[in-house]
Amino acid sequence: MRDAYSEFTKRGAEIIAIGPDNLRSFQRYWENENLPYVGLPDSDHQVARTYRQEVNLFKLGRMPLNCVIDLEGNIRYIHYGSSMADIPDVEIFLDVIDKLNASSN
Repeated sequence: MRDAYSEFTKRGAEIIAIGPDNLRSFQRYWENENLPYVGLPDSDHQVARTYRQEVNLFKLGRMPLNCVIDLEGNIRYIHYGSSMADIPDVEIFLDVIDKLNASSN
């Protein structure tokens, strides 16, 4: 996502990464990795529960959950990963965003 961040912003989209760590851990990681998008700590798991993100202790915790949410707050695309490596290609997200942008014109 980092490498394609400008492709998202050109389309008027923003990336928000949400994870189970606390604020201090998130801040350290974002500074070390120099990530251009927003990181939101979810140490109380409220966001994870809201979107029904799967937790699998045998696979290192939270499974990936990737979604595109429109400006009205509606989920327009969602992918529940079955492993830590199960993340859709960036092109899938960009295609969904392009279709949303085209339908709003």
